[in-house]
Amino acid sequence: MITGPTSHSYISQRLRLHYVDWGNADAPPLLLVHGGRDHCRSWDWVAEELSKDWHVIAPDLRGHGDSSWSADGDYSIRSCVYDIAQLIHQKQLAPVTIVSHSYGGNICLRYAGIYPENVRKIVAIEGLGPSPKMLKERMSAPIGKRMRDWIEAKRAAAGRVSKRYASLEEAYQRMKEENAYLSDEQARHLTIHGISQNEDGTYSWKFDNHFRVMVPYDLPQEEVDALWRDITCPTLLLYGANSWASNPEKDGRIAHFRNAQVKVYENAGHWLHHDQFDRFVADLKTFL
Repeated sequence: MITGPTSHSYISQRLRLHYVDWGNADAPPLLLVHGGRDHCRSWDWVAEELSKDWHVIAPDLRGHGDSSWSADGDYSIRSCVYDIAQLIHQKQLAPVTIVSHSYGGNICLRYAGIYPENVRKIVAIEGLGPSPKMLKERMSAPIGKRMRDWIEAKRAAAGRVSKRYASLEEAYQRMKEENAYLSDEQARHLTIHGISQNEDGTYSWKFDNHFRVMVPYDLPQEEVDALWRDITCPTLLLYGANSWASNPEKDGRIAHFRNAQVKVYENAGHWLHHDQFDRFVADLKTFL
């Protein structure tokens, strides 16, 4: 039975951001950073396995979980890198070990390249973002079109009402549809901590719908590659065999890392830390 951690908050760019702390403050610090449309309590099973040996802290990214929503709907990687930098700086966590997933992995790998001296080891579960092929297709559109599409998407998000579920059970069923690998226990836990009740008694997911709006431009890919090359710590990149994400050993991106290994998980999708939990924890403990 998961008893749960304690809740805390910190300020970054005028936002009050939430994180949970699993105690054991005298142990080495370890951050667990979730991905998009997720929340910090999705790491509970991992935290329980690690909290005896580590001081585990799991933040909610801006616009997710119990963290504040950005007033202008800005969820760029740039802003989120600053948020993670502030958490590490304010709580004096460096040198820190990081385990991250998806969007959180993208954020944390960049942080590790900006501040290589602050990161002891890093694990990124499908954290390199879109494949080179996907990026090329996305960037092939003229910048004017990408900006127009972004403006229209922001307008649509501003007018969108968060989906409401009549009951927790209905939301739980939606969670099961999203990831068929989840056990009933996992799906219920993720639903309970990822949803809030509205005034009329219905339920909605906690994340801000503006997060869905993809920014029209990012750092040039060669500069992202340079940040990856600046990572000095041991790096573990994990991929699910049945995920949409592209394996960096096959698409060439592994060449930008100094000290990285890639592992692929059979019978697992994008959330391989849920889908193949026992193997993931065993690999994680060996690596750490």
